[in-house]
Amino acid sequence: MRIVKQLAVAAAAVVIHVGAWAQASPAGLWKTIDDDGKTEKSLVRITDSGGVLSGRIEKLLDPTAKPDAVCDKCTDERKDKPVLGLTILRNLKQSADGEWWEGGDVTDPNNGKTYKARVRTIEDGKKLQMRGYVGPFFRTQTWIRVE
Repeated sequence: MRIVKQLAVAAAAVVIHVGAWAQASPAGLWKTIDDDGKTEKSLVRITDSGGVLSGRIEKLLDPTAKPDAVCDKCTDERKDKPVLGLTILRNLKQSADGEWWEGGDVTDPNNGKTYKARVRTIEDGKKLQMRGYVGPFFRTQTWIRVE
């Protein structure tokens, strides 16, 4: 009977661990928060396709944003494309240590600039730490999981 209890406890620990790992995936819907830490900007849906993350703006939350805004300052194929529906995260892959997703880029549709990007979930997957890099300099935002 004691062995059965030990196996049950071990199985429960595995289930809890797997559940925590699954929740820690960046895939899902995120509320973006501006660098000021207060202003809600948009909802971004991050998807995982074969181990590669991308993120697209699903909804604009900033009351000053125009619903028909376009990325007029973008310099690539996204130039003059609607901000709503715009892919702003591209080509992120999980790092060898499994903590970060990196190697891709993030685009700020307000200024059209594209930065190297790293993301990771924090607080048991409830928040996402988004870092955009230019050389040794970076900006960090904390996004909140919606779903």
